Amino acid sequence: MATPNGPSRPSFNNADLPETRDQLLEHDATLIVANSVSLTLGGDSLLIVDERSMRKSERGCCGIANKTAKPTHSIGLYNILDADLSPEGLTITYAESASKRDVRVTALRYPFAPEERAAVESWTNRFLDVVYGSAKRYKKLKVLVNPFGGQGHAVKLYSTYAAPVFAAARCQVDVQETTHGGHAVEIVEQLDINAYDAIICCSGDGLPYEVFNGLAKKPNAREALAKIAVANLPCGSGNAMAWNLCGTGSVSVAALEVVKGIRTPIDLISITQGKTRTLSFLSQSFGIIAEADLGTDDIRWMGAHRFTYGFLKRIMHRATYPCDLAIKVVMDDKPMIKNHYSAYAQSQPPSRPAEATAGQPDGLPELVYGTVLDELPDDWEVIPAETLGNFYAGNMAIVSKDTNFFPASLPNDGLMDIVTIDGTLSRLTTLKMMTAIPDNAFFDMPDVKIRKALAYRLVPREKEGYISIDGESVPFEAFQAEIHKGLGTVLSKSGHLYEAEGPRP
Repeated sequence: MATPNGPSRPSFNNADLPETRDQLLEHDATLIVANSVSLTLGGDSLLIVDERSMRKSERGCCGIANKTAKPTHSIGLYNILDADLSPEGLTITYAESASKRDVRVTALRYPFAPEERAAVESWTNRFLDVVYGSAKRYKKLKVLVNPFGGQGHAVKLYSTYAAPVFAAARCQVDVQETTHGGHAVEIVEQLDINAYDAIICCSGDGLPYEVFNGLAKKPNAREALAKIAVANLPCGSGNAMAWNLCGTGSVSVAALEVVKGIRTPIDLISITQGKTRTLSFLSQSFGIIAEADLGTDDIRWMGAHRFTYGFLKRIMHRATYPCDLAIKVVMDDKPMIKNHYSAYAQSQPPSRPAEATAGQPDGLPELVYGTVLDELPDDWEVIPAETLGNFYAGNMAIVSKDTNFFPASLPNDGLMDIVTIDGTLSRLTTLKMMTAIPDNAFFDMPDVKIRKALAYRLVPREKEGYISIDGESVPFEAFQAEIHKGLGTVLSKSGHLYEAEGPRP
């Protein structure tokens, strides 16, 4: 399956499976229009052969740029947004590469004779079935834009790069700007879950965090979290959700992948502090990573570079963050974790059909391990953490661009990945760890302790510091985390794995 910015990972979209594709393309794969233009459905592209010697561009509609066809060319099926019949002819709308980073909406139009309409209509219906496969066409989207996130460009990014893609794909779009922190929680808590297929967050990872927690506040929280998919257009500093599910930091490419996105179940994590319970979809950090993230809010103008600056500044002091830590460990052997990842990757992709979500039990799932206020379960492993340098628990692989911190993380295995690193390691060793992440060598380093777990409890021993939940600051006090398999729903490119390289064999 081709993507606008180069080859992509194998797709698990049903229409890309050989037997399904063969059935769809068994008959009438080629359509002849205008007497001399053939449109042929291939395995992953539309092949166009235009033998007309004289062609003229036609003006487009709705802001779509028409394109003069080359005699022979192909369009990746993944990039095709729509095919529409009108008195002017058959119009095929798609996203073509505009640069190494972005795509733009383009259209080709071919006239046909009235007596050809039935054949053209039949071919077009078959064509759209192949193009969309398991993805729903003409999605109903609630778009939330955080005008203050990142460097404050979200409104312009959405209108310039995403809105044309959604319009060309004939999505029904309801756009609303947030005005204050927590506004998305308020909006989503009152949202009619039957009115939309997905909530699209134009922001960093802050709005998705609020959206999941808004859905969690509904009386029918489990049904809402299963029915409404959440997606992210990367308009903030970290944009981890977009990198994991879409594999891109481009707003236009992410919009295309929302259009073609497959409903995918995702694990969510309950966080309890005192009597408060919230949901986390991405990560929880304590120690140097939390300090480097939340302690650099004053330099957000630096974008993603602020994390690097914050990290380097703190590593020079060889800071430690003592705490009491206990984990409900399932796996702590790296070869076993790799085998677990491989088995999941080769398994049948999970599905989350929208029509199967009704009748879910009301409210959030009960906590199997209680809250941070309860007695610590006897079967949890107590981890020595007097000299802890970094604690990082992840539910997604990529935490920011080029930072595949949790390569063994899986969307729907019911386990969280926990990394702990001692704070007394030499500066050189710690720097080698961080520089090993882009090369996917971090996982195998001997000083990197990795566990897959169901739950954990962390109690800071100091009075002041930072705890980050999905990049958001929470009170610096004891907290407990417990994972819920497949509680949430997202739109993903593959429908199965994150867009990240898994651990090395």
